[in-house]
Amino acid sequence: MGSLCNRLSLFLDGELAPIDEENFRHHLARCDPCASGLHEAMQLELLGFQTMGDSRALAQEEEDALETWMPPGAAPARDAAGVPSSGRAPWRRARWAPGAVGALAAAIVLVLVFKSAGREVQQEVWLAKASSRLIEARVAYGRADGHRPYAPLRAGPGAPSTAPVLPLRALADLEDRGDLHGIAAAYLVRGDLRQASDFLHRLPPSADRDNDLAIIALEQGRPEEALALLEGVLRQAPEHAQAQWNRALVLREMGLTLLAAEAFDAVVTRGEPGWSEEARIRATALRHQTQARGRAWKGARAAVRDLMVDPRARLPLEEAKRFPGIVRLAFYDAVRAAPSREGALRLLPLADVLDGVQGGAVLRDYVLRVSARDFGRRAPLAADYAKLVRGELASPAPFLEALRRSGEDDLYLGGLINQMAASRHLEDFTRLAREAEDPWVSLLAERELAGAEERAGAWWKAEARLRAAVGACQGKGLSYRCATLKKRLSDLYLALNRPAEAFEQAWSGWLASRELEEWELEQQFLQELAHIARYRLEVTSARAYLRESLARTPDLCEQRTYVHRNLAYLSWLEFDAQEARRELELAQACGRPLGLPGALLLSYLARFGADSQDADLLRRTLSELRRSQPSPGKLAQLSFAEGQFVLEHDRATGLELLRGAIQQAEALADDVDARKTRMGAYNVLAHEAGRMGDAGQALALMGAALQVDVPARCVLGVAVDYERSVVALRGAGGELLGHFDASRAEPLGREASGLVPPSLQAALGDCERVDVLALPPVHGLRGLLPPDLAWSYRVGRPAGAARGAAAGSGTHLVVNAVEAPAALGLPRLLPLAPPLGGDSQRIELSGMQATPARVLAAMVQASEVEIHAHGAFSPEMSDASLVVLAPEPDGRYALSAAQVRALKLERAPLVLLATCSAARATPFLHESFSLPVAFIEAGASTVLASTVEIPDSAGRFFEAVRERIRSGAPAAQALRDERRTWLEAHPSADWVHGILLFE
Repeated sequence: MGSLCNRLSLFLDGELAPIDEENFRHHLARCDPCASGLHEAMQLELLGFQTMGDSRALAQEEEDALETWMPPGAAPARDAAGVPSSGRAPWRRARWAPGAVGALAAAIVLVLVFKSAGREVQQEVWLAKASSRLIEARVAYGRADGHRPYAPLRAGPGAPSTAPVLPLRALADLEDRGDLHGIAAAYLVRGDLRQASDFLHRLPPSADRDNDLAIIALEQGRPEEALALLEGVLRQAPEHAQAQWNRALVLREMGLTLLAAEAFDAVVTRGEPGWSEEARIRATALRHQTQARGRAWKGARAAVRDLMVDPRARLPLEEAKRFPGIVRLAFYDAVRAAPSREGALRLLPLADVLDGVQGGAVLRDYVLRVSARDFGRRAPLAADYAKLVRGELASPAPFLEALRRSGEDDLYLGGLINQMAASRHLEDFTRLAREAEDPWVSLLAERELAGAEERAGAWWKAEARLRAAVGACQGKGLSYRCATLKKRLSDLYLALNRPAEAFEQAWSGWLASRELEEWELEQQFLQELAHIARYRLEVTSARAYLRESLARTPDLCEQRTYVHRNLAYLSWLEFDAQEARRELELAQACGRPLGLPGALLLSYLARFGADSQDADLLRRTLSELRRSQPSPGKLAQLSFAEGQFVLEHDRATGLELLRGAIQQAEALADDVDARKTRMGAYNVLAHEAGRMGDAGQALALMGAALQVDVPARCVLGVAVDYERSVVALRGAGGELLGHFDASRAEPLGREASGLVPPSLQAALGDCERVDVLALPPVHGLRGLLPPDLAWSYRVGRPAGAARGAAAGSGTHLVVNAVEAPAALGLPRLLPLAPPLGGDSQRIELSGMQATPARVLAAMVQASEVEIHAHGAFSPEMSDASLVVLAPEPDGRYALSAAQVRALKLERAPLVLLATCSAARATPFLHESFSLPVAFIEAGASTVLASTVEIPDSAGRFFEAVRERIRSGAPAAQALRDERRTWLEAHPSADWVHGILLFE
């Protein structure tokens, strides 16, 4: 009790000065002990009134008190007779104590008023009485989820919030009660994402928490992450109202408008006041707008195609302004197919509109050139060209040859484009494109040249050419062609196993195609984004892109085959073999080829049983693929698919096919498809050895897969292949032990705990240190072995990778106190203290000097590299974590695994990456790709890095490990011993378990 509490009796007796009385009233409303004392005093006084007083007089005193203490304009509640209502029996008033009665009644009303005011404050916390809501999403906290119309803030980024200020007393009360979700909701409804996130992350996992975290991800521009969270919520609680609504918002934000409409339909069926009606309006609008766009685009394409067959067809001039891409694409064919000079000149108004969109007179000049041709010779060729475009020409190849000899170069160029024969006649195609002096055609030629360079193995030339073409692509009239170049560049990056860069191009192209309203391009980018998401094991996003694609073109047989075979593969990634088989059957309904994804899926499903129909289907699929003249890397993948399928019923033949696939792949070291095949086949062989109980063979196969020698003792091999896992080891005495499991029910997360059974962990207990041979995606996960063991991941170097000289003969590079770009809003890290004993070989890069270029250059001759900086993991920017450094003059600030991998570190350095999540990477199934692996491949001997976020104090931990290594301790023992020391001093420092060693 505070000192004010001593004044309660004076207040009751009316003996306080007016100012003190007013202060005490405010204190009374917030002090539980005083309120309790007031209640006891009132009970005693009222007991006396009941014994001695007059109830009507007392009621009048109470009404007087109400009028005194109620807020201005507030009327006291009355019963039917007009008397202030009360749940108590009538009071008898003591005539001798009117002042005391007034004070006591006033005090009771004071408490009641403040209680009522408390309810008002509670409503104000979550803006429950506001006329509109400030965020579009639904918060999974009951008192914050009332429906009100959505009124988005009109202020720009960085503008001060216009939301009512949070009542701090109410927040304090919520925190006292432990209602952290209520606090998070209060911040969330005001759009304060940072504060809301802080409180949500203090909550235990739950469907409601994940719903609200998804809101933050959506508002921060991470819709794919938001979608994954919401799908997880709906798996736990399918009727979660807020998650259903928010999922619809996320799908709409991703541009998946028909799926969003379906999601809003689900909200409509719930019949929730306000929300269901708003959902109905939104669903109707999304569906109508999307379908109307599709109809308009198809109408524009049909209108310009009509020009080839109907001389009276109208010129689609308005369509050319709205859809310049598809109209221009078909315009070229209309000009080529013009049957006469007049027929060509009739197209001049359309040429002028299209030129007006882009600028210049390229298309007008083209029409005039064609109109000047000799139509006595040209007209028959033009007529056959129209048949070629419509697919009505029986023998295209002889016609192409006739066009080549005809001298009608634009017809020949169009024929090569239409028949996709440019790659076979590349010299002719590039010459004709150059002579056309048309940027649209020139960009098409650049795309074909890049394809030829990629097929020749010069992918770096193809990349440079395509990037230059995208950079030079300017103007609305060329936007369609620019988007197709981005699609081609995205394809190249996927082929090179660079999905982050593929996503950058595909997402940009997707946004551009939506802005252009290019319906068919949108379809292409939906499938591209699905492919990238599947590659990165982002199953939720991949499934959404595919289903939107199917919803837009449900009647196209080829589309249904494509979507269902890929949905089948996604179901397999989620360990749902039954759903995978169901989707695969839907994919076969049209009788179209299943392609490579279908062949691979059939080979995996054979683990759960395959019949003669499956065998026939696989044989047909492989035959179709082999007839299509696939690349050598794809041929190796086909051998792998066949071998894995056959292995389940003919072990000897299956093993032979898998070994053959490895031989094919190892001859193609730079081919991504070959690398996938090699690792996949080794993984299957290792699991087969484990299934047969041959731990020694399993261990040898894992060593071969990683290209490392297998030690004779204290070595552990671990691999996971979907539902299967295999563990093999040699203990301190060289004894062999193994474990095989085929009952995994879910994909690996970010931890490997539980993969190695306790009995096998115990067998390594006498080892001074343990070498771990882990195939992807296990490689680089934390928690594989207990912290009392000294262990490290072994990293093999591909043939031709850098191999440094002996360690210890170079500089000691320290990157410290980096001046990160201000726009990132990162807190400044504390600078390291200078070394106590001095270090003559130490070189520091700090502040604005610590740019990526300077750091990369300084690492080449360093024997120790320490980087103390912020780390980041963004799948949109890189497939491995990034180190945030000072910006270059052109703004680049990130040190990436790709940049490190390209180096040759001459001094085999010890590398300490004291950055958050430096060892985190996209979990590819066929290779390990992370910053630590990149350093090893560049020539480093040892890398220490974290898989988790780390505090500022982590720098001291890394330095302490380094000092132990300098003193001669093996790196694995140095890490284990310093971890023990650190935990003794800091028992709650769980992050030290996320520091891993790579050698």
